[in-house]
Amino acid sequence: MDFISQLWEIDSPESARDYLTNLAGEPIRVQNFINNEFQDHSKANGWIDSFDPRSGKPLAQVPRSTTSEVDLAVDAASQAFQSWSKISRQERSNILLRIASVICRKKEVFATWESIDQGKPLARARVEIERAISNFRYFATYILHDEGTVRFIDGQPSTLTYEHRSPVGVFGLISPWNMPLYLLTWKIAPCIAFGCTGVAKPSEVTSISAFSLRQADLPPGVMNIIFGDGPGAGSALVQCPRVRGISFTGGTSTGIQIRRETVTDIGKHVSLELGGKNPTLIFDDVDLDQAVPVAASAAFENSGQICLCGSRIYVQSSIMNRFLSVFVEYVKKNYQLGQTIGPVVSREHYSKVRSYLDQAQEEGASFFTGVVPEAEPAHGYWIAPTVLGNIPRDSRVMREEIFGPVVSICSFETEDEAIQLANDNPNGLSSVLLTQDVSRMRRVGERIDAGLVWVNCWLVRELSTAFGGMKSSGVGREGGTHSRDVFTNLRTIHVR
Repeated sequence: MDFISQLWEIDSPESARDYLTNLAGEPIRVQNFINNEFQDHSKANGWIDSFDPRSGKPLAQVPRSTTSEVDLAVDAASQAFQSWSKISRQERSNILLRIASVICRKKEVFATWESIDQGKPLARARVEIERAISNFRYFATYILHDEGTVRFIDGQPSTLTYEHRSPVGVFGLISPWNMPLYLLTWKIAPCIAFGCTGVAKPSEVTSISAFSLRQADLPPGVMNIIFGDGPGAGSALVQCPRVRGISFTGGTSTGIQIRRETVTDIGKHVSLELGGKNPTLIFDDVDLDQAVPVAASAAFENSGQICLCGSRIYVQSSIMNRFLSVFVEYVKKNYQLGQTIGPVVSREHYSKVRSYLDQAQEEGASFFTGVVPEAEPAHGYWIAPTVLGNIPRDSRVMREEIFGPVVSICSFETEDEAIQLANDNPNGLSSVLLTQDVSRMRRVGERIDAGLVWVNCWLVRELSTAFGGMKSSGVGREGGTHSRDVFTNLRTIHVR
């Protein structure tokens, strides 16, 4: 069955549900895409089953790609690099704009399948598709205006020195399941914009939008897409000596494994954007009508399955009771299962999130909203938005990334204590600071151990600025010139 052509014409949840019903239980079978051709998967290595988060029923089968299949993709990318790395920036820009245009024309198709495959509401999926389009448009124009440094050497006016950049080579691009197309294109767009070629490996949990990306007219061999799990296809891609760079977004434990597997390949570029257990600090000078929606959105958007979510809320004690009352009522009204909040992505992730809630209950936590869900979900992976209180500060619930619709609330007294609580965590990806005091915005914002600090807002992004974390939340930065550093090599040339 030609799944890709049929998927490309389905642009609403209703038509997608009708299509899936007509399949009569036959899952969508995803294929690797190498050198602009779909590849038959070696059945000997088997398939990975992917399930509909809303129902728990089978949705797709994803190739469990072998090392030889990964090598085939790297072969194609290596061959394409010879010519792609030499074409003009204007030509690369035109191709990126063409890809953006194709996705834009079919954005309802991508949003529909992103919503079904990941479980997110359609409105949230639409936002992410728009951001995927922006990724290509931004880097298409960035490369046309990139400037270097040229100067005469002081004291030697007859010698000119300048900086020259060249593409690194073949990149492995490994993206997660929480915002599948957006985060995949965040890697693909700069990779090909700066003259590299690549092999992309999306998450095996959410592969349909990447499968559909083939229709976006990617250049032959320049971007190849393989599917599989981390220990198999992911590890083979990371360890391949012809892959000269890795850009990874995902869990900290996987990032540590990538560091282990690349430690002897000292010249390989490695950019790791890892997990976060992010604090939201709320001071007593805030307007609750403004602060509560920001804190709630940071906690529960995409069912809390965003690495930037603010899952630890610290409130100044003088307004704690008032904030908690308003916050709980706001969450109950605005975050309702099946409407504004979807299920978590998989059975495995459901069990992980549930284990933290089970522990919270055992530790005597207060459940202001939510409950410990059933151990065996009968109809999809639904977990209600949960607001917890009275959690011990050394509890795993407070210290580890849950990555679900769960937020813990604690109080603080002073500004210094707020900073200490925010920084008392192995992670350092992002944070939210809510205050009307402009001096405090700087005093606190510049002392929080986080790569991104949002003041009185959340999840706004300017693509030219640095994106990445501190401590266990990763190494490297991407965005604008920082992405250029990831995907290019820099040499300084002196000419007499």
